[in-house]
Amino acid sequence: MKNQTVIRPYVGRFAPSPTGPLHFGSLVCALASYLDAKQHNGKWLLRIEDIDPPREPPGAADAIKRTLESHGLFWDGEVRYQSTRSEAYWECLNKLATLDLTYPCNCTRARLAPLRGCYGGYCRRNPPSQNEPCALRLKVTDLPAAFRHLDNQIEFYDRICGLQRENLAEASGDFVIHRKDGLFAYQLAVVVDDIDQNITDIVRGDDLLDTTARQIFLYHILGHTPPTYAHIPVIKDSNGNKLSKQNHAPAVNDATPLQNLCNALLALGVQPAEGSIEDILNEAAETMSFAQNASID
Repeated sequence: MKNQTVIRPYVGRFAPSPTGPLHFGSLVCALASYLDAKQHNGKWLLRIEDIDPPREPPGAADAIKRTLESHGLFWDGEVRYQSTRSEAYWECLNKLATLDLTYPCNCTRARLAPLRGCYGGYCRRNPPSQNEPCALRLKVTDLPAAFRHLDNQIEFYDRICGLQRENLAEASGDFVIHRKDGLFAYQLAVVVDDIDQNITDIVRGDDLLDTTARQIFLYHILGHTPPTYAHIPVIKDSNGNKLSKQNHAPAVNDATPLQNLCNALLALGVQPAEGSIEDILNEAAETMSFAQNASID
């Protein structure tokens, strides 16, 4: 019998952090992922990545859901909240520790600053005391024998940005999967949940492109197939800065959803149709093509 390629049913997701209401850049990202899911007759899930409580004002998650609903972006199934997923994250951390794939790190910001994002393995060579707060780092080099077949040279094809290559040993080094302050790191939580929710396709801003190789490496460590990625160019303000909550980007006005959707579609290189919100979204799902989006700014 000839080998047959198994096509996984499309499952996409929008996964905002509730650090404030959605701004226009976030709406564009949500819309792009929603339309891609609908174009592929797939599911579109909503996951609230609320694992950093100090940065999450009360009511932000509900405000995000209201904005999506007012713009006709209705998700499939129940909303997932990462704040309810601690047990799954600890299970993964314990598994990685048992396999000798992690080690504690007590490096200060002062020690890390000169490294410019690429960790040199100081705490791997100089284990810290067990009585002090430590982060946990995932090894990317000199792995235990059972994992030496894995390559830290990560290569993947992004549907928008094309072929990507990154040597983790040179780009990031061993990276944090559990923070010194006791919170779960984004890299761990996002992969654990994407695996659990059977996510096949991820559409998100290209400000997250440089996190992708680490996530793919963790997929390989955990024995799972990574999803397909498409990173859209982030929306910028008149000064060339990314629209973000840190840059005080204004919240989307839920009272003007038609105008907002038309502007977001134009930002994605799609000419909006006329009619209701449902008409606009249905037409856009048929016409959107990431191949036309290379000049989004």
